[in-house]
Amino acid sequence: MSESAFHFQSLTPDLIHDAITQIGLYPESGLQPLNSYENRVYLFQSEDRQRYVIKFYRPSRWTDEQIRDEHALAFYLAENDIPVITPLKFGDHSLLNIQGYRYALWPYQPGRSIELDNNNQLYEVGLQLGRWHAASASFPLQHRPVFSFENKVQQPIAYLNAQHPWASEDQHHWADLLAALQYELNFDPLFHTQSIALHGDCHAGNILWRDKPLFVDLDDCFLGPQIQDIWMLLSGDETEQRQQLYTILDGYEESMELDEQQYTFIEPLRTIRLINYMVWLHQRWHDTAFQQAFPWFNQSEYWLKQRQQLEEQLKKLKTKPFSMSFNS
Repeated sequence: MSESAFHFQSLTPDLIHDAITQIGLYPESGLQPLNSYENRVYLFQSEDRQRYVIKFYRPSRWTDEQIRDEHALAFYLAENDIPVITPLKFGDHSLLNIQGYRYALWPYQPGRSIELDNNNQLYEVGLQLGRWHAASASFPLQHRPVFSFENKVQQPIAYLNAQHPWASEDQHHWADLLAALQYELNFDPLFHTQSIALHGDCHAGNILWRDKPLFVDLDDCFLGPQIQDIWMLLSGDETEQRQQLYTILDGYEESMELDEQQYTFIEPLRTIRLINYMVWLHQRWHDTAFQQAFPWFNQSEYWLKQRQQLEEQLKKLKTKPFSMSFNS
């Protein structure tokens, strides 16, 4: 895959306008870019006085079948009264195409950010996540990448070792650290637990508050462990995270049980996210939007901080896992 095939060089304002008009909508306002680095997302008002969000998927990241999996999951959840935003259909199709760019439209839904220090909101998020997981426990995401040690650990570490984006004098430290992390994660039961259809990137930025939580952007949905949709909502020290998890589970377990072993997956999943985030940034670094948003990425201070974080994660992987006991 060429670099140009992965980016958005030819996605011009005229092409975006053509993409909107070819489905019978006519923008009355300008295009307002929304906060998305992975894709290109814009808000506009059509002449029907309705506001819409149009998303152009990053070329070559997902296949058509994988994007249709995302849309099918959203439609299925909505049919089961789970609060998610579903894409619009034009005829029988929600995934559209113009000059090789895949895109979709959603009705604009206003809302405000959830407050992670608000116990009532955390409880409601847990309640809706439990309903989601109960409904999607047997939903097949047939074309999404498998959640496996190979995909989530082995391949990204091999990529980093091949690209070595850190300073050359740090190569030995990084190689040893990544090898140690790979060794620890290889034995984790995380990759042998039951998988269900998840949001996959369930952090506060992907939840709107509208009297109850509304889940948006299922772009990273996959089959994986339940706790994946919960742990990114936790913040602070371990005591604070423990209390937040209790609050979320009060709502969650009204519909879906969470085995205690899932708590032990939190630090492995945090480690995996750190590793894959570095890969994600490096693969997109030639995109000017990334260079503007993450100017620190190719600086030595960033890589030193990342190494320190991963060294701390290695200690956690080697010692006791996350525990719900306040006496741990």
